[in-house]
Amino acid sequence: MKIPSSIWTLLIGIVLTLASLWYGQNHGLLPIAASDEAGLIDGLFNAMMTISTGIFLVVEGVLIYCAFKYRRRAGDNEDGPPIEGNVPLEILWTAIPAVIVLGISIYSFEVYNDIGGFDPHAAHQAPMMQESMSMPGSAFAATLSNDTPSGMVAPTIGASPDKAEKSPDLEIDVSALQYAWIFTYPDTEVTTGELHIPVGHTVKMNMTANDVIHAFWIPEFRLKQDVIPGRQTEISFTPRKMGEYTLICAELCGPYHGAMRTQVVVESQEAFDNWMQEQLIASHETLNQAVAVNSSNLSPDEFLAPYTQQMGIHSEMLHQIHN
Repeated sequence: MKIPSSIWTLLIGIVLTLASLWYGQNHGLLPIAASDEAGLIDGLFNAMMTISTGIFLVVEGVLIYCAFKYRRRAGDNEDGPPIEGNVPLEILWTAIPAVIVLGISIYSFEVYNDIGGFDPHAAHQAPMMQESMSMPGSAFAATLSNDTPSGMVAPTIGASPDKAEKSPDLEIDVSALQYAWIFTYPDTEVTTGELHIPVGHTVKMNMTANDVIHAFWIPEFRLKQDVIPGRQTEISFTPRKMGEYTLICAELCGPYHGAMRTQVVVESQEAFDNWMQEQLIASHETLNQAVAVNSSNLSPDEFLAPYTQQMGIHSEMLHQIHN
């Protein structure tokens, strides 16, 4: 009994569809999803992986089939039959990719808008801030002061009007410089080189760079945002899994770019409150020590040296900034 080609085509199509759907959801290429936004990004990635797998299997399957069926046989030196073309087939293989690209474009735009979107006018209206014109050493000194990070105010880029209407549970000011991240909690004026955030709370990062362009990237959160000198960029997220994650600079920013990373600690509200209390006590003790040595002859390098490790800044970075 000869099975019609239409039945074979249907069966092969079902098998390829099932294989594409399975691999698109079980590829294991992404790290754990640790934020609400990660689920949206993963959904888009899985959809693209499903479509890509299906296209790959179809194209490679057709190539292998044609290479076998229409191979040159021994003793056959004649040319194959002339083929003028097939207009319906050409329309079909042009329309299908067009529909796929349009669908992915709409889906990706919706996801991008859900995780924050963008204001296309803010980037052209935001003026340069005077702080960005200072030298790296003075920018670092300004970062350590209590008033500068929270006082940097400029039109923002990277946030949509819908996202801005939602009030975050916690706002953190971020200063990026070669080659460290400095975090300031405006409500308490605590400044640290390690990011601590409570699980389940929406966090808004107000970011600016002191020297060159950097990029704020936490792979497990699936979020990345440029940090630009003289402009304030924003990114918001809601962490859902407690643990320690790595914050990486994803923009080449100098010879020590690879070392510009720090820890992100997602913890319970109680643990976060305890950590914040410890930082407040440590800040008070630091202020007392600063007053005690105010009349001494310590150089800036000598005075800041005990705190560089705590803030996640290597000594060679501090020396380079000072120079």
